[in-house]
Amino acid sequence: MKKTLWIIATLVVMCGASVAKAQSAVQPYFTTDELPNLIKCLPAPPDTLSEHFVHDIMRYIWGKQQRLDPERAAIARRDAVWSYEALFAEFNVPFGLTISRENTPEIWKLLETSLVTTDQMRVRPKAFYHRTRPYIRFNEHILTYDKEEDEVELGKEGSYPSGHTMRGWTTALLLAEINPANADTIYARGWMYGESRVIVGAHWQSDIDATRVAASIGYASLHTSAAFREQMLKAQEEFRRLTGTDGPSGISAVTPDKVSGATSAGLYDLQGHRLAKEPEVGMYIDASSRKMLMK
Repeated sequence: MKKTLWIIATLVVMCGASVAKAQSAVQPYFTTDELPNLIKCLPAPPDTLSEHFVHDIMRYIWGKQQRLDPERAAIARRDAVWSYEALFAEFNVPFGLTISRENTPEIWKLLETSLVTTDQMRVRPKAFYHRTRPYIRFNEHILTYDKEEDEVELGKEGSYPSGHTMRGWTTALLLAEINPANADTIYARGWMYGESRVIVGAHWQSDIDATRVAASIGYASLHTSAAFREQMLKAQEEFRRLTGTDGPSGISAVTPDKVSGATSAGLYDLQGHRLAKEPEVGMYIDASSRKMLMK
């Protein structure tokens, strides 16, 4: 019986994911089968008789206490909105630039395509474990309660891992790579984004902890895609152009146009120094083709 229910849940979730993908014009960097299987990567959620679950309960109580702070409660409510526009807007200040389709098309494309890709990873474990959400176990309302139908729909999807945290932490990792100078504040906001799910009451703390690891796994997988690496370079260049900032580690960015205009054909590093041979790893510039490359 249990196996039958799991199969049904899997089909429902996967069908929903297929419909969502069909409605999206964004082509992910990898298919679901090309990405790591989180069921094999991560441990199962804590048993309800374990000390880890006691910690989950204590953190659920902590989350309810945080709701008494109007400012923190408002942030948690904003973080609960399931849209790229709402998510990216929360990172505008720590990132140092307003992110939008119009203002930052290359950065937007990188974030959107990356999240469409990594979002796929949560489908299998959610259906496989179908973990009961905390507000259901305690028969209480979530912070963002509006109508009963919303809580019922949310409860149909398992608590482990957290989709919001998957998006939030992945976004933080990506933006910190684009603007490493602000990495500390970007990561801090990404961490808070996951905590918001505990405050809302939609997830256990162990869901959030595991999902940050899951997001890191997805982030590492993205870097094995040549298309992703190319788009990351475009996003970084767009950020430098719009903010007038230097490249990584405070070193003045050298574009292909600058190199090709001042030197002869050959390979150069990002500081404009000529390379004796093609590097085994890293970014470099081919002055003859006026292209920035990455290995």
